[in-house]
Amino acid sequence: MNLKGLVAGVCLLSLSTNGIFAQIKESEKVKYNFNYGWKLNVGEAEEAKQLNFDDNKWTNVNLPYAWNQAEAFKVDISHLSTGIAWYRKTFQLPKEAADKKVFIEFEGVRQMGEVYVNGTLVGLHENGAMAFGLDVTSYLKPYPQENVIAVKTDNDWRYHEKATGSTFQWNDKNFNANYGGIPKNVFLHIKSKVYQTLPLYSTLKTTGTYVYASDFDIANKKAVVNVSSQVKNETPSAVNAQLKVSVVDMDGKEVASFLGDSFSIGANEMKDLKASKALNNLNFWSWGYGYLYTVTSELLIDNKPVDAVAVRTGFRKTKFEKGMVYLNDRVLMMHGYAQRTSNEWPSVGMSVPAWLSDYSNSLMVKSNGNLVRWMHITPWKQDVESCDRVGLIQAMPAGDSEKDVTGRRWEQRTELMRDAIIYNRNNPSILFYESGNESISEEHMQEMKAIRDQYDPFGGRAIGSREMLDSKVAEYGGEMLYINKSAKHPFWATEYSRDEGLRKYWDEFTPPYHKEGTGGTTHENVNGTKVVDASAYNHNQDAHAIENAVRWYDYWEARPGTGDRVSSGGVNIIFSDSNTHYRGQENYRRSGEVDPMRIPKDGFYTHQVIWDGWVDTDKPAAHIIGHWNYEKGVTKDITVISTADAVELFVNGKSLGKGKQDKKFVFTFKNVQYQSGAIKAVGYNQSGKEVCVDEIKTAGKPFALKLNAIQRPGGMLANANDLAIVEVEVVDNKGNRCPTAMNMINFDVQGQGTFIGGIAQGPDNYIGSKNLPVECGVNRIFVKASDLAGIIKVKATSESLKTAELSIKTNKTDLQKLSLAMPADKLPSYVEKGPTPSTPSFKKTRNSVKISEAKTDANPADAAKSFDDNELSQWTNDDGSPKIEYVLEREATINQVVLKLAGWRSKKYPIRIFVDGKKVFEGVTPTSLGYVTLDVTPVKGRNVQIELMGTSKNSKDINLVEITGKVDDAGLKQSNSKTSQLPIVEVEFYEPIR
Repeated sequence: MNLKGLVAGVCLLSLSTNGIFAQIKESEKVKYNFNYGWKLNVGEAEEAKQLNFDDNKWTNVNLPYAWNQAEAFKVDISHLSTGIAWYRKTFQLPKEAADKKVFIEFEGVRQMGEVYVNGTLVGLHENGAMAFGLDVTSYLKPYPQENVIAVKTDNDWRYHEKATGSTFQWNDKNFNANYGGIPKNVFLHIKSKVYQTLPLYSTLKTTGTYVYASDFDIANKKAVVNVSSQVKNETPSAVNAQLKVSVVDMDGKEVASFLGDSFSIGANEMKDLKASKALNNLNFWSWGYGYLYTVTSELLIDNKPVDAVAVRTGFRKTKFEKGMVYLNDRVLMMHGYAQRTSNEWPSVGMSVPAWLSDYSNSLMVKSNGNLVRWMHITPWKQDVESCDRVGLIQAMPAGDSEKDVTGRRWEQRTELMRDAIIYNRNNPSILFYESGNESISEEHMQEMKAIRDQYDPFGGRAIGSREMLDSKVAEYGGEMLYINKSAKHPFWATEYSRDEGLRKYWDEFTPPYHKEGTGGTTHENVNGTKVVDASAYNHNQDAHAIENAVRWYDYWEARPGTGDRVSSGGVNIIFSDSNTHYRGQENYRRSGEVDPMRIPKDGFYTHQVIWDGWVDTDKPAAHIIGHWNYEKGVTKDITVISTADAVELFVNGKSLGKGKQDKKFVFTFKNVQYQSGAIKAVGYNQSGKEVCVDEIKTAGKPFALKLNAIQRPGGMLANANDLAIVEVEVVDNKGNRCPTAMNMINFDVQGQGTFIGGIAQGPDNYIGSKNLPVECGVNRIFVKASDLAGIIKVKATSESLKTAELSIKTNKTDLQKLSLAMPADKLPSYVEKGPTPSTPSFKKTRNSVKISEAKTDANPADAAKSFDDNELSQWTNDDGSPKIEYVLEREATINQVVLKLAGWRSKKYPIRIFVDGKKVFEGVTPTSLGYVTLDVTPVKGRNVQIELMGTSKNSKDINLVEITGKVDDAGLKQSNSKTSQLPIVEVEFYEPIR
């Protein structure tokens, strides 16, 4: 079911014989696309608010359009242009709008927006993050008179709230790319004087329609669908009102129709009307299964329809307990990306057509990510709805920076969270509300939870914050870089693997021969301080992909099924390279698994392999990192990422044996000599059966160019805003991509479109240039449609290579200033992963053995803190003997001891472990991102003693230095004791499954 079909049931009203109500006509609409026909002026123009101002010399633009978007990826985030810009639009209301209510909805203005209608200021919005709406009824002139709307915007980084003088915490140069003006969609709503309100609280003080499901029976595909809609009566008389609800599936079939109770609504009164019904044969929304329904709530007054609201939503069941996330009764380990909310692209910033949001977000799912944690700022509604369609779970923040705040700045955060929840609570893909990018006080967490409980009590969403490891209020948490485990609320890492790697750099053996760590220590932070040595973060594709796999292993090792305390996963920062703070010699963040034009890096395919499953691996897979087009004489290590139990490597059919597995998923083959031909990796299970294979073949010499268009499903729109991606490859005479090609490509665009450009390493990152090189044999550019339907012709040339040409057809669409064509019309859902499987998502690997008490002569009052399921508490021996004994609840054959020792990433501890007096382990603990698993000699007993044998040693095995130069102490506490310390944050004991 497409959104245009949805809106067909949401219709404009005409007057009835009593002067108030009439039947809704199918041909009339209450919601218009208001994006077309704007004019833009960058700079001060205070007179532009006046009705009769002459804007003929202003630039014609269609929204969404940020006035500085052409700078995206060209300049450092802190250098994006700021200042005043004005937008104006002249339009007529439809004839049928006489005596109706008219509202304008902005999905967002950055940072501030003053809205004038026919010369009068009607509203001000300043937070730069959230949607807002205005009642413009009394300021508009009826048909056929013309109306003028003017919007003054100011995207100053230092913008201060007019009423209080306060800045906004999230207006931050580190992460909040500053695309100014009106970078998001605008809509016009025309409604009866008795109507269902809009979910735009901060300016209209209304909450709209709330749709949710309850009483789930997943196995039998049943649930109760509930609708609660706020209705406002702006007539002088009371009315009798009720809701009539229709539920339509994705095939356009009505699966239910039902009525709510009738209520009297007094003059100028608002009241929530409700309706609900139990439905059968439901398709539940799931990961990679964006199944959506259209729920239309029709408002009946005296049994006559006067207003209708169509909500595109999905139904799913959630639960958050035992340290795990449940979706539709199945445990799902979180694995995905911490993505900058701007989600931007070269030369166009964030203001892309809705289909491009789907394209980008669906790539996260296709890499086997299931969660996107938007960072710091509440996401654009277009991305929220896109995640619904592609089946990508979201963690939705409100707005913050890196710490808790007080006073007006905290009030701003709560107001933004309130508005974001009301606006987005019907979107099934949101499973988490994030109250802070760093821990907040329990009092503040309780305030945020109260907002959730008031406005979204039935949405099945956990509210929490980064960290909050010992919170009694937060419903989820998790640190930024480390592995956390819990037996209660789920903990997942909010960002890990912060390393960077440019797509251009294959390895040290391929031009331009990028060695590990080179580049990235010469620029300054946005506050002017020098960036600390970032060599540990600067990778080529080989090393970056390997690092991603190595980092994930620590989370996978603590996955559901491994005990009573588990990790619920984590999100890698970031998915696509971003025009935000960076550690490399380029002026943008290169941590992505795809580059800014969404061309996959090797990390993309690495995640496809290691994340293939809800918890356990669904299907074994393998990926050979790199290419097979080296110069003669090159000998290098080959790495294969695989979920198989063993991997064998073949070069031109000759076996090089099985790979060494230092960490699960990572198989290394040392000193492989390059030979033109084919390299193949074969994965085997524990029985020696072949379960997966990957092969790379040598490409021939560069021969020709090849073009391919990636465009909107159903074809490109001739609306002067739609974009198509044109991919160019350098190929050999058989059509195979040449992976080491770096040829310069010259583009020519003719017909009903214009060249926008792409990105590559070089001057100004080649932003806007019609001549840019391929990297690793491929690159991409944007072309933009004109407002006339026709053909766009793209020609690519390069010296000594065969020319390539491509034609793209653009299709006529509704370009009226009040358009019936919505930005997301006819965009399909991604459903390739299918419904939630009914089988268990994991197989239990071991049994945990609970601890009844701990005995120690050193600091005994804190002994229980070493097994209290609180990672912010610990036991250490202080001045006493570094020895502690645990009494188990029952006798058990202990074969594994899991420890979280303070300083886990920088300290190695020499320890001995005894079970009932028998030594089962003696050695040095490794460094980790949290927990270490020690395999011990299996011994049956009930008393386990752990003792330190000497002084802990410092290690630099894990180098994680923040941009500021700060190194986290990882739980280490200062001590004046001269005794060697054994600081145990958590300890766990395990026995094999019987």
